[in-house]
Amino acid sequence: MKKLYLYFLFITAFSQAQIPSNYYDTATGSGYTLKTQLYNIISNGHVDQGYGALYTAYQTTHNDDYYENDDTVLDFYSENPTPSATNNDSYNYDHGVRTCGTYDSENDCYNREHLMPQSVFSEAYPMRSDVHHVIPTDGYVNNRRSSYAFGEVSSPTWTSNNGSKVGPNTFGSYNGTVFEPIDEFKGDIARALLYFAVRYETQVASWSHTMLNGTSDQVFADWFLDLLLDWHANDPVVQAEIDRNNAAYNFQGNANPFVDHPEFVNLIWNPTADTQAPTAPTGLTASNPTDNTIDLSWNASTDNVAVTSYDIYVGGVNTYNTTNTSFTATSLSANTNYCFTIKAKDAANNMSAFSNQDCEMTTNNGSGGSECISETFANIPASASNYATRNWTGDNGGSWSATDARTDQNINGSEAITIRNGSLTTPTVSGGIGNLTVTTLRIFNGSSGTFNLKVNGNVVGTIAYSDTEQTITVPNINVTGNIAVVLDGNSDGANRVIFDDLSWTCYAPLNADTNEIKSISMYPNPVKENTIRFNTNKLLNIKVYDILGKLIISKSILPNSAYVDISNINKGIYLVKISSKNQSITKKLIRQ
Repeated sequence: MKKLYLYFLFITAFSQAQIPSNYYDTATGSGYTLKTQLYNIISNGHVDQGYGALYTAYQTTHNDDYYENDDTVLDFYSENPTPSATNNDSYNYDHGVRTCGTYDSENDCYNREHLMPQSVFSEAYPMRSDVHHVIPTDGYVNNRRSSYAFGEVSSPTWTSNNGSKVGPNTFGSYNGTVFEPIDEFKGDIARALLYFAVRYETQVASWSHTMLNGTSDQVFADWFLDLLLDWHANDPVVQAEIDRNNAAYNFQGNANPFVDHPEFVNLIWNPTADTQAPTAPTGLTASNPTDNTIDLSWNASTDNVAVTSYDIYVGGVNTYNTTNTSFTATSLSANTNYCFTIKAKDAANNMSAFSNQDCEMTTNNGSGGSECISETFANIPASASNYATRNWTGDNGGSWSATDARTDQNINGSEAITIRNGSLTTPTVSGGIGNLTVTTLRIFNGSSGTFNLKVNGNVVGTIAYSDTEQTITVPNINVTGNIAVVLDGNSDGANRVIFDDLSWTCYAPLNADTNEIKSISMYPNPVKENTIRFNTNKLLNIKVYDILGKLIISKSILPNSAYVDISNINKGIYLVKISSKNQSITKKLIRQ
């Protein structure tokens, strides 16, 4: 049962406030000018509610609505960010219950942890009671953190139940003892300390600590600033942190600008923008066509910092994205020519020039066994434990959507989508559907159950789940044409179910009397060389026509010499008629 608490200090002028849409309108500069502008913004309106009021504030600022979702205290030093039916938090605290006091070990009590130790500012206000950098933590772990700087530890001298560590620092030039929280909360802590540097800009130069450098502009020691920037970049803002920032604004009347505008961090402390674009990818080759797929490969681009990914254009339209230098374009139409180009981009979103163009024609074999779509959920939104609508671009392009879904759970370390009482909707793709396969796992508590499997709005089967990972295949769905799949109708809307590795095979049945001739492929296509070849075990009659219908080449070929010389035809588009006995098919040929 959710616990209710009353605290009359909350009945203030801003008790129902929200961060105004124009809150950052005067933040127009860069570098330390921007830092001072933000200082003026977040100092104005900050009302010190007092040290005792923090426990009440934590009911909204640090409530576990994201992991176990059990309304307990969200403690960075004890939270297990990947709970499961057999691996939840080692312990929890109810709000307002078991506040410290005395403690001898973890799970004795919780108290208020100052991310910037309060000894630094002699326990003065409002620093001592600023909820943006004073967080609830287990008292014993708080004590083990002591007043150490934050850092990274390879050989810990002590480790908490959730994996936070004390030991010698291995990040940068500092080698003293530090405290390292778990990865899940490093970005949160970094942005809280960056807030501290801005909010107390006019005082911080007089304070001393290993983390500080005695200035009011950079504020932090070089090594520690590098650490904060690294944590900020590698643990980006998620919905839980946004909600916490809104609740903090509601509590004390000011916000953390680095949660609302993460880009401010680099604008202040790393203002030299990366404007150099990567080099263009080279050697793009399209190959191995099937009815619905074409393989792509290319040479890696280079960049002054790093190439982060590649955008793949189909016919000039940005369609796919990958971090690799090879890719399989899927959901293509049979017997269709596709032309591809690639652009590289870096973390600053600088785009390279286009690669070379290469084209390939899909086959027309009518095979129902090829894979029409495959989704690993690697591109789902950033890890978040609350339930909301999630939208993303799939592995092979197209818009995917999940409702009443969270993104922080996985199966065997692989990203996956978790749905409660919602639905999973795929993009619409061509090629029909034969068999569908998906992996499921129910997490937390509940019972076994099913989701409906719908194709174009019609229920064609069910997808089972339980607390044991299982891969479900629904065979012989056999729907042709353009199709979209929806998983919905959870048999128990309280169950939380992970879905991963969803795929289905295409279905495009052919008449038996035409299947054999349609299975013959012509390659390469487009062709730059002087011959085209055919995979055949029979006599074929080949006729090549120009686009006006004029016969250019006529030749019969045998299986042991299944090629046609096209050295005498010019660049352009031609039609190739392939005949055998009473069957024939016409394919388009591009001569380059």
